[in-house]
Amino acid sequence: MIYRIQSVSLSSVISIINPNLKPTMLPGKDLANDHNGYTRRKFIYNVSAAVGAGVLLSSPLFSKAVNFSQTGETYTVQQIMDLFIKDVPGGALTKTVDTLKAGNPDAKVTGIVTTMFATIAVIREAIDLGANFIIAHEPTFYNHADDTAWLQNDSVYRYKADLLKQHNIAIWRNHDYIHRLVPDGVTKGVLAKLDWQKYADTNVPNIVTLPKTTLKKLIMHAKSALTIDKVRYIGDPSQKITKVLFMPGAAGGQRQIEGVMKVRPDVLVCGEIQEWETAEYVRDTLAKGDNLSLVTLGHIASEEPGSEFMLNWLKEKVPGVKVTHVRSRNSLSFM
Repeated sequence: MIYRIQSVSLSSVISIINPNLKPTMLPGKDLANDHNGYTRRKFIYNVSAAVGAGVLLSSPLFSKAVNFSQTGETYTVQQIMDLFIKDVPGGALTKTVDTLKAGNPDAKVTGIVTTMFATIAVIREAIDLGANFIIAHEPTFYNHADDTAWLQNDSVYRYKADLLKQHNIAIWRNHDYIHRLVPDGVTKGVLAKLDWQKYADTNVPNIVTLPKTTLKKLIMHAKSALTIDKVRYIGDPSQKITKVLFMPGAAGGQRQIEGVMKVRPDVLVCGEIQEWETAEYVRDTLAKGDNLSLVTLGHIASEEPGSEFMLNWLKEKVPGVKVTHVRSRNSLSFM
């Protein structure tokens, strides 16, 4: 089912919901002028059925990479990075946070771990698994750009950096690239986990039209599907819900609010918020008399299946390499 929004261009909605997706990446659309402690755990997720559309990631533009993957030879860190980048519309980016955060790009890969955050616990799990390559979605060193100049004398940073160096582990952040896949790899992975892919808009999968339900039932389903202990929300649990604006991760207050303004959903389901921005907008919307709810799943919970999507991609593209998904889990506990 495709939900059409009157008086709003498709490109403007996409630019708000997913700023990483360039309009020119949309097939069949001429939008070139549009703008923009340690606990041992070994969780191996098989999402091949849910993310069967991984075949969409195949591209005729990288025959050399395909030939390489069929040789059964060993892979280097750089070769695996390049394989993925060749699947991304537009190819390599000149400005990106998706750089190698540790390790040698020419190192032979002994095993791969996919994860949201390359925490010390995840690094230790990789060591136990004999894996020397971690592909993480988010930063390793506590800031978006992984700038470490300000951390050089910090004992936590030094411990983590030394642990990586001691075990010759490489870390690559795959954030910008996976979000630039068409469709967005993270969104696709989460929608599959929620079993919402069949309700997602064909062109803008962040707009989901569900069979009529209630806010409470939606929250309980999300908690169960994504293994979340508790979520925060604004709204009446008995509110009837059909149209969902789904914005995983941390899109930012203005983008979330602009998305609500354009899509007019019954509920905004997102990863995290600035409490003084989106939450206050939703509270005032309710006070005005409009029906709008907010559900915040948590950043990690809302994007974790994107790392499982990466797991599935690796199993298809580099079948001779052992790949394991290790959940970084929520850093926060609830009382």
